[in-house]
Amino acid sequence: MNTAKKNNIKSVAITIAVLLLLNIIGSSFFHRFDVTKDKRYTLSATSLNIIKQVKNPLSIKVYMQGDLPAEFKRLQQETRQLLEEFQAYNKNIIFEFVDPLENKDESMDNIKELYRKGLIPINITVDDKGKQSQAMVFPWAIAVYNNKEVNIPLLKNRMGASTTQKVIGSVQHLEYSIADALNKITKDKQKTIAVIKGNGELQDVLIAKFLMQVRESYHIGPFTLDSVAKDPLGSLEALEKYDLAVIAKPTETFSEEEKQVLDQYIINGGKTLWLVDQVAVEMDSLYNSSGATLAYLRDLNLNDMFFKYGIRITPDLVKDERGSPIKLATGEQGSATQFQEFNWKFAPQVYPNNTHPIVKNLGGIKFDFANPIDTLKNGIKKTILLQSSQYSRKIGTPTEINLNSVTEETSPTDYLNKGNIPLSVLLEGSFHSMFENRVLPFDQKTFETKGKENKMIVVSDGDLIKNQLDKNMQPLELGYDQRSGNLYDNKDFLINCVNYLLDDNGLINIRSKDLDLPLLDKEKVYENYTAMQFITIGLPILILLLFGVVFTFLRKRKYSR
Repeated sequence: MNTAKKNNIKSVAITIAVLLLLNIIGSSFFHRFDVTKDKRYTLSATSLNIIKQVKNPLSIKVYMQGDLPAEFKRLQQETRQLLEEFQAYNKNIIFEFVDPLENKDESMDNIKELYRKGLIPINITVDDKGKQSQAMVFPWAIAVYNNKEVNIPLLKNRMGASTTQKVIGSVQHLEYSIADALNKITKDKQKTIAVIKGNGELQDVLIAKFLMQVRESYHIGPFTLDSVAKDPLGSLEALEKYDLAVIAKPTETFSEEEKQVLDQYIINGGKTLWLVDQVAVEMDSLYNSSGATLAYLRDLNLNDMFFKYGIRITPDLVKDERGSPIKLATGEQGSATQFQEFNWKFAPQVYPNNTHPIVKNLGGIKFDFANPIDTLKNGIKKTILLQSSQYSRKIGTPTEINLNSVTEETSPTDYLNKGNIPLSVLLEGSFHSMFENRVLPFDQKTFETKGKENKMIVVSDGDLIKNQLDKNMQPLELGYDQRSGNLYDNKDFLINCVNYLLDDNGLINIRSKDLDLPLLDKEKVYENYTAMQFITIGLPILILLLFGVVFTFLRKRKYSR
């Protein structure tokens, strides 16, 4: 055997040995490389921790398959790639994409079944070179684990946004949606929520959609403060077993004893979500023969409590040029009443401009007769989550509210230096008791004047959590307004508030992820459609033909000599 042959055999053997060694090392150590600029496929530590909880097969069925519009093909692609990333870290995660409209004979039954599960499709208008058509898309997925099932919304339906804007927001929200769903079905419920009763709060049927959504992740139950009068210490001890207290639109005055119970609950680490109206006025009271009602102060006896924590809800109303649409009868033509749409300025339509995880990527949030919130300096960190537009102002009370105000004319000077009024504030820090250096309403040996690190959220409108009822007195989706037919992001905002207050694994922080998602500009594509066709199809063919001609010419020239 000659030397060259020996060297070749040696080289082959070394190559095989190196490949085997790399294969053994690769099977022992796992790492994935994300070369995208915005690291969109790099899962957060929170997502990885949730993935580790999956010990048994977990199946995800995605209902985005088939002939989809261009924007939804991008959402489908991003969903598939992200699920592949989840699956790479845990082989128990299995997913498939299905088209619920593939079989025309079964499509109607499939649609009805998806409707029953709460998977509502969206109808979009597809514009293909000026030709418009309607398409039905189910931007949903269903995850199943250990006989538990949860819906995964893949599209953030931001009101007023274009389809492209919705897709971009949805892709940014995608990891959170999937990780949140997996967390719901793989983790046992641990945190508990108390819905405070006893001071004229909203009935359960009016917050039913909120309760149904929260119940997917947390234990929930009513807690009445009526027992405080007889056994305040027992009431405090019982309340401290809950992790979060939700106070939804109280209408009756709180006693000093009830305030001490709530105060000490907060000082001892209990989280609170306050939805409070300082002005008594209801939309339903306007629908009378005069079309008017009186708005006046509602004394809840909470001012000193909020003041100590660092805020003040003033007994004024916020009037905003960026209001919500309302339909009113404007006259009759024959036997049919004529309705016209107006801008109702006492129902601000708030679009978050904050990058905080609670409100990031949310659409419009509808308020009804909201009150201004003033923030005070007291060492507590305050983050304004929601505020009115720059064209808004305060209206003092008592005052008459009249439906005829929809026709009033205003100018920008009416709102000079008056807008951007806080309507929801997050407070974080060590709260001081409102009863510090004061006589206690009842004896409490465990009384504390300063608490541990804590947080609370205050919303100056109790109606924000209220769902409307249909004609059969059944609750409608939270955020849906029957008067206009619009669906606002009230539910997402409130669920984000709850998740942020109770989140101990950082899940809500995934919503802070920023992605750079370049999409085609349809207008430019239409304007340069022929040129684009030539560049993408004709130019490669032309280059190939040119190469063939030159190659043939050079070949003939070479061999003709």
